[in-house]
Amino acid sequence: MTTRRTEYPVGEGAAGNQARPGFLVPGSAVGDGRYRLLAEFGLDERVDAHLWRAQDNQLRRDVGLTLLVGDPANATAAGAARKMLERTMHAARITHPGTSRVLDVLGPGNGIAPTEGLLGIVVADWSQGTDLVDVIAEHPLPPSTAARLLEPLAAAVELAHHSGMVLGVDHPQRVRVTPDGVLRLSFPGPLPEATLQDDVRGLGAILYLLLTGRWPLRNAPGLPHAPLTPDGQVVPPRALFPYIPYELSSAAVRSLTDDATGGIRTSSGLLRVLERARLNEDATQSISAIPDDTDAEDDDGALWTTKRPHNDRAKRRKLAIGVTALAVATVGVLAWLGMQLISFFGDDSAGAGGPTVVASAPGNAENNPKPPNPGAPIQAAGVQVYNIKGTPDSPRRANRAADGDPKTSWKTDKYQQPFPALKPGVGLMAAFAEPVPFAEVVIDSPSSGTVVEIRTAPSEKPGLDETKVIGRATLQPGQTRLQLDSAEPTQHLLIWITTLGEGNVSEITEIGFLRAQ
Repeated sequence: MTTRRTEYPVGEGAAGNQARPGFLVPGSAVGDGRYRLLAEFGLDERVDAHLWRAQDNQLRRDVGLTLLVGDPANATAAGAARKMLERTMHAARITHPGTSRVLDVLGPGNGIAPTEGLLGIVVADWSQGTDLVDVIAEHPLPPSTAARLLEPLAAAVELAHHSGMVLGVDHPQRVRVTPDGVLRLSFPGPLPEATLQDDVRGLGAILYLLLTGRWPLRNAPGLPHAPLTPDGQVVPPRALFPYIPYELSSAAVRSLTDDATGGIRTSSGLLRVLERARLNEDATQSISAIPDDTDAEDDDGALWTTKRPHNDRAKRRKLAIGVTALAVATVGVLAWLGMQLISFFGDDSAGAGGPTVVASAPGNAENNPKPPNPGAPIQAAGVQVYNIKGTPDSPRRANRAADGDPKTSWKTDKYQQPFPALKPGVGLMAAFAEPVPFAEVVIDSPSSGTVVEIRTAPSEKPGLDETKVIGRATLQPGQTRLQLDSAEPTQHLLIWITTLGEGNVSEITEIGFLRAQ
């Protein structure tokens, strides 16, 4: 990452509507001449705080300056600045990679000449890297990257809150991204009336910005604002970008609300969400495993490379899933239209007591009613291994079964004896953002002979007896389509393997889910 200075027109602030004082220009000196201004990086209009990179002329090093501009004769402004400086001095005791070290706090008569037009200066270590706003200038970040970047800053807030102190992380231009990928509060200075909840709200706003490229608060007019629902609430990130995991999307919105029942009220609550996102992230999602022809199935013993040889077949299978889903959806619409025409022009023999014929779908138990026509594909919000006995099978690779990547897959352990000798089965639990009626599941797998059941589940970790079988099939190499018996909406769907494939191991390359019409 490179340092990039935020450019403002002469005489204007960051938002273009607040004038920059004439003495704040590159090359001028403040703090009794000790600090030479180099470049301005932002403006917090709420307290007229100008954020600059400067050089310490005594120690010959760069520093970050928060310059509180105002008239010392204005008692209200001077009092607010004085309180802000006091709170900054208290927070300066916090030492953490997520916040710059405060080196000095200056006030009028204490490092600031009365003629400088300044009410205060906060001097902090300069943070190399880039502006937070520049990071999302072209496009939002991947959810896992956003969570990983924000976690150190959230940890710094949590450390401060344990001591009853506010950091003041509720403005995007006060935060920078270091070269080692850490979000850092680079221009410290909590507002006079800021609360612990304001820090939490600021963390949620930063998460929202990283995920969507939009700022949900109203304290940074120069940034694109987050869209609002008709009732004035911020639209969830997942509504803008469906690939965002439900938990991260929900955490961002819940951190912004003051609702005592549904909101995230503490930094520790948000930090737990970020930690889970990091732990669930596949540390090797940008690289793929070399096909393993040996018996070494342990994750820790896998070899890795940036390319997987001979993956054309896998790519064709992945493409076929998408084409199949589209074709099935089209056929479903045409079938529905045909049925409407038949019902309109046909005779009423069925209504007069004629026989009703119900076709059994392939792969389902006999005498089951015909499932609803499949509709549009739907992406799972998350996938994890479902295990009820022994150790989970490759839990870190579970999300590969529904990531849309033709080079990745999830594989069970290799068992010496077939199920149910050691365990009754193993499966993948897919969670969705909301209850969905499903018509079909498409499984892409090279493991012929694998027997799977599709089960609805009341939660992510239910007992097996709490789940309900709605489809069953024996997998063939390539795609296997399972038409489901029930279109009752569910938020959790279990792909449960009861019989392993050849060699007592099964691999799933991709799972596609089609909602019922």
